[in-house]
Amino acid sequence: MFTSTGSRGLYKAPLSKGLLLLPGALTMLLILGLPQYQKLFVYSLQAVKQHKQVWRLVSGRLTCLDVKDTFCSSLLIYNFRIFERRFGSRKFASFLFGTWVLSGLLDFILAEALHYCFELPVDVLPAGLLGPVFALFVPFFYTIPRVQVTQLLGYISITNKSLVYIVGLQLLTSSAYMWVLALGGVMSGLLYYNNVLAVQRYLQVPQWLAYCGSLVLEPLFSGTEPRAESPLGMGATLDIQRQQRMDMMDQQLLLSQLAQLRRNAQHQQQEVGLLNWNRFFPGLRHRGQNRPHVQPHPPQPPQPQPADTPVAEEQVARLMEMGFSRVDAQEALRASNNDINMATYFLLQH
Repeated sequence: MFTSTGSRGLYKAPLSKGLLLLPGALTMLLILGLPQYQKLFVYSLQAVKQHKQVWRLVSGRLTCLDVKDTFCSSLLIYNFRIFERRFGSRKFASFLFGTWVLSGLLDFILAEALHYCFELPVDVLPAGLLGPVFALFVPFFYTIPRVQVTQLLGYISITNKSLVYIVGLQLLTSSAYMWVLALGGVMSGLLYYNNVLAVQRYLQVPQWLAYCGSLVLEPLFSGTEPRAESPLGMGATLDIQRQQRMDMMDQQLLLSQLAQLRRNAQHQQQEVGLLNWNRFFPGLRHRGQNRPHVQPHPPQPPQPQPADTPVAEEQVARLMEMGFSRVDAQEALRASNNDINMATYFLLQH
């Protein structure tokens, strides 16, 4: 009900799968097996400034040292896997790398601003890949449509994005200075998403590194194509089953409408260039008189008949900016009666 990124698991998202497995496994190893090495992964700004331990900018921003932070960030990465499917692994990795670098710089700037303006010393920040995780909320806010699911108490709207924001708030309140990382992450996401000062050009994964990663890492973390399974679970309640059946009926209706639109479009394309004599001379075949042959004017291809529901070009442009083709955007808008939220939801699911 709350999903906004589909239900295909980690299929075609090897980088997201690696970010879920490797940092999580390292966190559990440091907590349970090697607690004496946790100090090497502490994100200490004081150690970087005073003791010149620059390596902490890397080790302290790779893995979480708290189970709660690991769990919440893993949930968010799993929900944000749609961006890897939409943009590709290299572009997704470039976004993570660019925001990782920018958020590290912003962490120092925010810490110094708090120290000089409010006399609030910020020496140690929560460890982990938290800056890029908060940065991913920027494309999530701008590109994922908001579809209302239900309402609480008649005025509180619950959408398909509510659960993701709730998990983000839970991660935000996990420690005292998490809001510093969150602010730096969101700012870095805005800078990279809007390509301020051409940061996307300078902070991107090189082609050769992406190629090496596809050869070495992709076979290890590539997911299998999901099988079609029954959406009704054995332990589902009657209300949940009824809601799932209604969702299935809505999806089948949209599929049938899109299939009909495609058939009509193909039929119109086949008729282009053919002259329909019955349209121009409807009573000719009923006349028994022989008429002298008259050379007709060169036939003009008939224009495709417009669909019953006109499509707004502004909505088509918005869907095309999300990465969908123009034909798919037009068909989805016609099938959903120009409801851009439902059209986008359908395109993301199918």
